[in-house]
Amino acid sequence: MLLRRFHIIAAAILAAISSLFLAPTAAMAANIQCVPFAREASGIQIYGDAHTWWKQAAGKYARGNRPVKGAVMAFKPYRNSRLGHVAVVSKVVNSRKVMISHSNWSLINGRRGQIERNVPAIDVSPNNDWSQVRVWYHSIQALGGTQWPLHGFIYKAKPGSVVSSAIAPAPIPQPKPKPVIRKKSSKAFTEAFGSSFENSFR
Repeated sequence: MLLRRFHIIAAAILAAISSLFLAPTAAMAANIQCVPFAREASGIQIYGDAHTWWKQAAGKYARGNRPVKGAVMAFKPYRNSRLGHVAVVSKVVNSRKVMISHSNWSLINGRRGQIERNVPAIDVSPNNDWSQVRVWYHSIQALGGTQWPLHGFIYKAKPGSVVSSAIAPAPIPQPKPKPVIRKKSSKAFTEAFGSSFENSFR
């Protein structure tokens, strides 16, 4: 009886010790920051906080303001995002919408540090230059209302390289031609020359 009780107590102590050492490791493994995820997903080898990536890319990688699959979308520090953010373009949908993959953005199951793949981000800049975007949030299953400012896109190409976008720039709206309105003949003209003459010009 005493031996059995000893085994139970020993098992409980071992379980407690294991939880102390294993639980933090599991939590750390699930907590993936945006920078290492973007570096691994894009192959762009930049280190340091997300807000430093744009300047670090100068002279090392091509940069621009058009989304391309595989490019890193570099966010400026804004509001509660003091260190900026980086995401990877996984698909270009059209001139105003892309799908991105990133980490440590939304709260998922009450925790940050989670990966989100192929979620939408849309350009809300007035000139369609991707200087402001709205981004999908898992917690509300919709685009957020905040307009996040961007530095632009970092491409896995050497500086000066021509990086072709998968989309054409947004078309400039053309004014519609005004309809030609023919004026009706005056009553005096109709009485003088007859309705048949007027109808021949319709």
